[in-house]
Amino acid sequence: MKGNYFAAATLLGFGAAASLLFFFAPDQYPFYPRCLFYVLTGLQCPGCGGLRAAHRLLHGDIAAAFHLNPLLVALLPVVLLLALGWLMNRLSGQDWLRPLRQPFWLWLLLVVVLAFAVGRNLHF
Repeated sequence: MKGNYFAAATLLGFGAAASLLFFFAPDQYPFYPRCLFYVLTGLQCPGCGGLRAAHRLLHGDIAAAFHLNPLLVALLPVVLLLALGWLMNRLSGQDWLRPLRQPFWLWLLLVVVLAFAVGRNLHF
């Protein structure tokens, strides 16, 4: 029973955050947080542009979202797959995500994020 409340609160929280992001563009309202890494170094972190990209995705503009943060757009299917696996686990009791809990996948994600972070700051 406790897990059901957590799931409902999680969905409600995501819905509220998505609604806020849908109606209030991050580049037009100052209440969104600024990237501390960018402010201190002038370099973009892997998450820079993520809020603006999510806002564009919520409006259906995939090309603009990809331009703002390609990593977010590229990892979105992975996040949706993980969410579906979690939901299937909750509904069926089977561990659908067990094959993805290998250390290889975490290391691969780390390498991809680091390569993206370095690559987006190289100016040719």
